Amino acid sequence: MRYIHQLPKWPDFHWDNARLLPLLAQARHQQGVLLGGMQALGFRFQQQSSLENLATEVVKSSAVEGTVFDPASVRSSIARRMGLPPEKPGASGRDIEGAVEMILDATQHHDRPLTEDRLLGWQAALFPAGRSGVRRIAVGQWRTPEMDPMQVVSGPISRELVRRKHIHFEAPAATRIPDEVAAFLKWFERPAETDPVLRAGVAHLWFVTIHPFEDGNGRISRAVADMALARAEGSSHRFYSMSAQVEQEKQDYYRALETAQKGNLDITGWLEWFIGCFERAVSGAAGSLNRIVAKAARWERLNAMFEPNERQRKVINALLDGAEKEFSTSKYAKLAGTSLDTALRDITQMARAGVLMPSESGGRSRKYALVSTQ
Repeated sequence: MRYIHQLPKWPDFHWDNARLLPLLAQARHQQGVLLGGMQALGFRFQQQSSLENLATEVVKSSAVEGTVFDPASVRSSIARRMGLPPEKPGASGRDIEGAVEMILDATQHHDRPLTEDRLLGWQAALFPAGRSGVRRIAVGQWRTPEMDPMQVVSGPISRELVRRKHIHFEAPAATRIPDEVAAFLKWFERPAETDPVLRAGVAHLWFVTIHPFEDGNGRISRAVADMALARAEGSSHRFYSMSAQVEQEKQDYYRALETAQKGNLDITGWLEWFIGCFERAVSGAAGSLNRIVAKAARWERLNAMFEPNERQRKVINALLDGAEKEFSTSKYAKLAGTSLDTALRDITQMARAGVLMPSESGGRSRKYALVSTQ
């Protein structure tokens, strides 16, 4: 099997503008509508939306590779860095903190040059203990010839299971990586000659093809694409999540990636999928935007009624997010991670402040729900 990185003219990508431009125009229109709507809402709602989408990006990008993160812990880590109230007190796990550091560096500092040292730092941040699961891996360095052949499969990498998994493609030999990365970075930092969305799609495909690390390549390629999009928009705020859409379309993502790897340097098919994924991510963000605005407005009214502690804030967020509609004292204790006595004190305080409405039944079966603040 011959892959695109083995072709004589690699990496001279080309595509059919006649097929892509109508799709691109529609996607860019949807992007303009979303960004225009966000600008009209003002800084507070922009900040809240950016928090939610950055958290989604971290959670879903990791989920594509089979890594599961607690969404509340991710949101709390990002909130602390943004100066917003966290859902959980204290620091999150080192792996979550590292994934958050990477996406924030890519998006909040999108105007800084992308360098080899920066890429190596991102990969090291993803694996702070030097392990992927229980397996020890090389961190903060390119992969070595001993790791060849680097066969790219779906989900978590397990060299023992590669033979039983579908191999999407085989990456370039490790000896080629320094030159391949240098060529990629030179192109990435060159003044844009193509539409920014197309450029992000090319960047994603190019970097994931090189696959320079033993692990973490998928998440880093999506961070590179996010960085390209942030540069194009000239904003550190993220109002949509590409990784959420990729995770939702994971089978199509791997199919498009594999087809591109086994084809020629005409990557029109890959870019058709990427533009479509981008448009669906942006369009889907319109619905989440309404939920974020409603949630932020609800919190504004609740904060005027009482000052919640971290336990109360966590449970109220669960109610506002729709994870729970009502709770008993024991359910509150479980959600907040506290004792029954503390749960009862928290609930009593909220009920006296007019934040909670108890059900008619009494005793241990009594349930509580948020009062309407309309």
